[in-house]
Amino acid sequence: MLDVTRRPPINGIDLAALDDQVETIGNDPTQAVVRFRVSTRWTGQTRSESTVEGYAIGGRDVARRFKIVADEPYELLGTDSGPNPQELLMAALNACMTVGYVAQAALRGITLEDCRIETDGELDLRGFLGLEEDVPPGYRRIDYVVHLEGDGTREQYEEIHRAVLATSPNHFNLSRPIELAGRLA
Repeated sequence: MLDVTRRPPINGIDLAALDDQVETIGNDPTQAVVRFRVSTRWTGQTRSESTVEGYAIGGRDVARRFKIVADEPYELLGTDSGPNPQELLMAALNACMTVGYVAQAALRGITLEDCRIETDGELDLRGFLGLEEDVPPGYRRIDYVVHLEGDGTREQYEEIHRAVLATSPNHFNLSRPIELAGRLA
């Protein structure tokens, strides 16, 4: 575990606020529970709009309001008015891990000049279309490359990378099965 002491912000991360949050959660684990909610509505053809209306942290509700548009490209019968769900999945993975890389670097006193993740995955539409039972409808593998530039050493970046793989919620979510408990209303 890292030695957490009072430090000025690094990479835009308020380390003093992070110290306070770590202390609060360490003293009261109920403050660590976070619940996110998203609702999605079909808006025609292959387009949908998801709305983030808030989340709960430590038993408190926090209001937020964001809209996320998804659509398919023309070639997949959409209107190409937004990223498709697969691109959003990769963007969510990248965004989550980016927070991890930036925060882990800041915790180690490393100032980053660049943090970039390039992700790609290949799926076979025969699975989605139900044409081949032995073809999965999703990815078998997602590849990504992380680029970190700053005043850290290669060894420090490797340590940060290992820490992100061990702590990123979306890396965890995509690298292990998640129980999806859906029901029809």
